[in-house]
Amino acid sequence: MTAQILDGLATAKAIKQELAAKVTELKAAGKSLGLGTLLVGDDPGSHSYVAGKHRDCAQIGIESIRIDLPASASEQDVRSAIRDLNDSPEVTGYIVQLPLPAGMDSNAMLELIDPSKDADGLHPTNLGKLVMHQGGPFLAPLPCTPNGIIELLRRYQVPLRGAKMAIIGRGLTVGRPLGLLASAKGIDMTPTLLHSASANLEDEVRQADVVIAALGKAHFVQPDWIKPGAAVLDVGISRVDGELLGDVDPAVSEVAGYISPNPGGVGPMTRAMLVSNVVTMAAD
Repeated sequence: MTAQILDGLATAKAIKQELAAKVTELKAAGKSLGLGTLLVGDDPGSHSYVAGKHRDCAQIGIESIRIDLPASASEQDVRSAIRDLNDSPEVTGYIVQLPLPAGMDSNAMLELIDPSKDADGLHPTNLGKLVMHQGGPFLAPLPCTPNGIIELLRRYQVPLRGAKMAIIGRGLTVGRPLGLLASAKGIDMTPTLLHSASANLEDEVRQADVVIAALGKAHFVQPDWIKPGAAVLDVGISRVDGELLGDVDPAVSEVAGYISPNPGGVGPMTRAMLVSNVVTMAAD
């Protein structure tokens, strides 16, 4: 068996084409759309990621508002920039790019974001609405990576209802919110959240129809952990001897039914869901 590739690049391109049509309609109706980003410091990965988000905006007709602060910026500087983004009529939604410099309270900064402009879907108010979801339309922006994962699975018609999902990694941006989203009414998966203290982790993964590897440990997930035919999405990434490696051993593709590449799988979907949130905010 050789797994079908879950092509995030191609899927994100199709989503952006759909969004571009919606942006044209919104502009014709007098709506303005703008994505803001706040980047603090000189982390190369963060700079590359933010630049990609602004390229996405240009492709679909959304304005970009970018604030870059040096690594020496104070907490007060960051608070002031967030206040400016909250107040700006040109900004429909925005993100505070993580990580922030060492010693700065990221959660405290995220809580300052106006929930109605929370393009990442990570404000406590919006996560709380996800917790309280009882079916029907979601009433707050969804976290981008979890939403991108579910959308990628849907577009490749991977069965979700009743499927067992093993999520390896309990981080704020992927693991914890993905469990909430996957188990929401209308998606109806049965997620298990696994982490460094989980007993019999490999056995839990072997029972899963869908495996999400999001811990940032190179080639952690091994082929003999995977149920034949399962969908495996490689989210985490590590730099080893100058090379970027995903969390999933390449040989997993010989066992899985579906596999997302890394890079080129979930990452483009995360960016597509970010601009999708901005378009949805403008339409509401």
